[in-house]
Amino acid sequence: MNPPDPIRLFDSHCHLDDPCYDADLEAVLERARAAGVAGIMIAGIDRKTSEKALAIACRYPQVYCAVGYHPHDAKSCTDTEIEALKALAAHQEVKAWGEIGLDFNRMFSTKADQEKWFVRQLETADELDLPVIFHERESGGRLIDILKRHHRRQGDGVIHCFSGTQAELETYLEMGYAIGITGIVTIQERGKALRDMLRTIPLDRILIETDAPYLTPAPEKNRYRRNEPAFVRSVLETLALVLEQPISLLAEIIWRNTCRLYRIDPEAVNSGRLG
Repeated sequence: MNPPDPIRLFDSHCHLDDPCYDADLEAVLERARAAGVAGIMIAGIDRKTSEKALAIACRYPQVYCAVGYHPHDAKSCTDTEIEALKALAAHQEVKAWGEIGLDFNRMFSTKADQEKWFVRQLETADELDLPVIFHERESGGRLIDILKRHHRRQGDGVIHCFSGTQAELETYLEMGYAIGITGIVTIQERGKALRDMLRTIPLDRILIETDAPYLTPAPEKNRYRRNEPAFVRSVLETLALVLEQPISLLAEIIWRNTCRLYRIDPEAVNSGRLG
């Protein structure tokens, strides 16, 4: 087997804090490096996971983290929890606030709790000058309404694992947000609508992500028990095929997009710390 092309990739959203990685995290990160993944963002979903994500980021120079309360866990959020996350955000390894947003699909927290703490976290991210990682599922346009009213730094964020409509996509792009593409794009039936929309996304707005350990890309789905950052390369390869772009060129564009969003020096990759 030929080695991967010498490109640099950034898994812009994953959950390496998940217990399923506790036994072999070093091996997971080594496989990521071998696949060209030079940057990894771990997104927190509550205080505990944000603390663990930060601990991992402090240990490994290619790893960064975001802190936040996921909409599923909004029912457990409090002012005290927000203050604790703000304290974590003072660390240089924290480059974003998230993942936060609205999820009216599973409804693990009420709409009232989700919206209250989403707004509060948007205000906090603005206060701390941090980009935001957004989660949206079946909010019926409510997330967009709240962004328009409450996100002062409009456009400073990424719509994680985009799965909306063409109209929603156009609105996010008009507002200036980046679009996160996961392994869903590689799946024949489930990813068709997303593949059809790819050409309407400017290249400088695209980020790639695994959402590991979830959403394993099709090439790996039947061979591995979980997703991991190394597999973000399969997302890139599908994008390059659909967009008819050279892999090396598209990889570099997306690398710079991600570094720009997270305020990371794109040329500091070989210095032991990305920025």
